[in-house]
Parts: sequence; C-alpha cells; structure tokens
Amino acid sequence: MSQIWREERMRHSSSKASSFWLIVLGAIGALVTAIIISLVGVYAGLYNVAADVPHSQAVYWLLETAREQSIAKRAADIRVPRDLDSADRIASGAGQYANMCANCHLAPGMERTEMSRGLYPRAPELHRGNHMSAAEEFWVIKHGIKATGMPAWGVTHSDDMVWDIVAFLRKLPDLSTDDYKALVEKAPSHDEIVEERTESESSGHSH
Repeated sequence: MSQIWREERMRHSSSKASSFWLIVLGAIGALVTAIIISLVGVYAGLYNVAADVPHSQAVYWLLETAREQSIAKRAADIRVPRDLDSADRIASGAGQYANMCANCHLAPGMERTEMSRGLYPRAPELHRGNHMSAAEEFWVIKHGIKATGMPAWGVTHSDDMVWDIVAFLRKLPDLSTDDYKALVEKAPSHDEIVEERTESESSGHSH
C-alpha cells in the first residue's frame, strides 16, 4: 500500500514540476515574441516620434515612471545647502530663471510662448509648483533630461549657480505677477552672476 502511495506522490510531484516548467517556457516564449515584434516595429518605423503626436498611455506611463525613479535614485545623496532661503541666492536665481528658463517653463502672468507650445512632453509651468524636492530640482537642472528639451545646465554653470536657481524655484509658486517682475528687475544680470560666482569660487579655492 505504501509503495502505491509513494508512486502516486511521485507522479503528482512530477506533474506539478512539468506544469511549472511549461508556464516558465510559455512566459519566456511570450517575452521573446514581444521583443521580436517590438524590434520589427522599431526598424519598420511604425512608432511615430513626432512631437505633435502624444505617446500612448502605456508608453507615457513607462517614460514618466522611468524618469521619476531615475531622478529620485540619483538625487537621494545630494546635500542641500542651508542658505537656500537667502535673498542673494533667490535674486541670482530669479535673473537666471528669466534668462534661461521662463521661455519654456513660463512665469507668473506670462502667456504660453511659441517654444512652450511646441514642446512635447510639455514643460511644467513651475510657477504652479511641482512635487520635486530641492535635491531633485538641482539634479534635473544640472544634468537635464534626455529627449525632453531640458538641457544640462551643469555643463556651463557651476553647482553654486544651479543652487541659486533651485532657491528661486522654491520661492516662485508664492510670487504674484508684480512680485516676479520686481524680483527679476532687481536681479543681477547673467554676466554679473557668472562673474560673482567665479570670483567666489576662486576665493574659496585659494584658502
């Protein structure tokens, strides 16, 4: 009797193992098929990359999720300066924002520009606020984001200048149209900011 029971148990175990491997092989086959179909579609030019044709919901979700997770991971260890609320940083950031960012990201009281209308994905209107931390904002401004029109300002601007922009962005959602205009009018010019930051960094290295 026990012999029959053992044989039955072995057959049952073998059947379960076979079913498991059939499922695994089926999943692998489906994945390989999906990859082949995707590659054929890519090389056949079936996916429309035009900026005036939105992504499908699935592609949009994939890109948005990849972007958000990538930024969060790389910004996790960035140390935020303690003086982000300083008037000098905010004023410097206001000048840089008006010169480099407002054409795409707009500002209080500003109508959408030709540049902002043509971008896809659409550039966020930063005066309405955003969900990113200061460290994440710094990382995006410094490194940019591929295939979005967002440049890597860190190629031409020091970390200190990038933090000035971050300082301004933290203040921007609270500004009225008049507040924004007044702050930009009082802000140092781009050349003055570059000169000031260069001198500051040179002084710091000399100690």
